[in-house]
Amino acid sequence: MAIFQNPLWGFELTYPDEWVQQTKGDVDGFAENAEAFDHTDAEDEPAAHLLVRGEWNGRREPIAPLWDQHITKLSVMLGAKQVGSSPFSMGGANGFEAEILLPKRKNRRLWAGILAHDTTILHFMVSHPKEERVSFEPQATQIISSVRFLKKVNGVSVNEENLPLPPNYHSEDPVKFLPDINPDESWKAYAGTSDLGALQAYYYRELPNFGWEISEFIPYPNQVNVSFARIRIHKNDLTATLGLLPTPGKKPFGHVVIKYET
Repeated sequence: MAIFQNPLWGFELTYPDEWVQQTKGDVDGFAENAEAFDHTDAEDEPAAHLLVRGEWNGRREPIAPLWDQHITKLSVMLGAKQVGSSPFSMGGANGFEAEILLPKRKNRRLWAGILAHDTTILHFMVSHPKEERVSFEPQATQIISSVRFLKKVNGVSVNEENLPLPPNYHSEDPVKFLPDINPDESWKAYAGTSDLGALQAYYYRELPNFGWEISEFIPYPNQVNVSFARIRIHKNDLTATLGLLPTPGKKPFGHVVIKYET
């Protein structure tokens, strides 16, 4: 079995060695062949596949309303009927699952599930032609059953102050993001294209692993007048404020800015 680890959302699962794994945006996909990912949003019938998507729940809202909203939206979008939700537990997390009854003209089975673990929510979707249920469903079930949430992920990069950096983020001039900063202050910035919610989950989990104590965490979105995620941290004699700045757009990426106090 192959091991897949999502370093931002902090979960791990195993899948068959001969399967294909593909990540597109904030969705991790698993299928028996790459063609399954070519038409998952099209009218023609895609091959069997399993999708996993993370969601940030920094305010730890109850997931029952989130699930109801998600499953209703999914059913309306697909012109489908929900066939009863039931409790769902896996990897030390709890949530809900449901079979979605698609229109008769679609020869497909659709299952959806949701798991909540601390500030992270994982959404699952399994889709396959009905005639493949006997062969595909046990494998998809085995993959989902292998999900576990990690306290620390492998291969984390750090900067000079031993502060963890997200995967594929590069150093940037902080003035690019904050043109009015005081040049006499100590700033650093890093740019990348990770989901802002995923960045918050990453830092919430990884900062303590590198000896940083979080004294304040204002998530984004929030109920105060702060237009970004703000994390106050300290370690030994060093104090810093970590800002995760959203890019413009409906589903923003996040850039990282750090102000060190001297």
